[in-house]
Amino acid sequence: MFEIRVHGRGGQGVVTAAEMLSVAAFREGRHAQAFPSFGSERTGAPVVAFCRIADREIRLREPVTEPDCLIVQDPTLFKVVDVFAGLKPTGFLIVNSHKDFAELGIADVARRLPPGHAMTVPASDIARRHVGRPLPNAALIGAFAALTELVRFDSVRHAIEEAFPGRIGTVNIAAAEEAHVHVVAAEHAAGVGDHAATL
Repeated sequence: MFEIRVHGRGGQGVVTAAEMLSVAAFREGRHAQAFPSFGSERTGAPVVAFCRIADREIRLREPVTEPDCLIVQDPTLFKVVDVFAGLKPTGFLIVNSHKDFAELGIADVARRLPPGHAMTVPASDIARRHVGRPLPNAALIGAFAALTELVRFDSVRHAIEEAFPGRIGTVNIAAAEEAHVHVVAAEHAAGVGDHAATL
């Protein structure tokens, strides 16, 4: 089983990101679930959502406490929430930022992970160009597909189309594709080898 925890703020599409990941996995014949934490989801309030992907039926229903991947949609949360709690030593980390890990003050966290398992992606900037608003969720699941190789980008594309029909889906797919390309290019530049996630 592969467990994902998504941290963000209300209004950033945190829950939708987890749901789209579960749909992408389901399209590939896997079992998947996605659900939010309970609590306030008002605009700007910290929000957490969870996603599990497995090759067999998932019986767990509790929150993800030891994620295989963390997706952080808003790096300002580092100052108010223990975002990294439980992250596995072999885990993946995706942070929505144009800054590097040193500038964000979390270089020590990134260094503890295997090479090629941590990446910053300017998802809000990418979304602003394509969607017209800094909503990073679609871009970040495109980045997730590239970094973990757990789901194919084509499955992500279909999940976005299902969540956002019509033109909204088209521009979100473009954002996801740019983020996917960004990660692949960054990995190539860094000379990172095979690091695909396994269930």
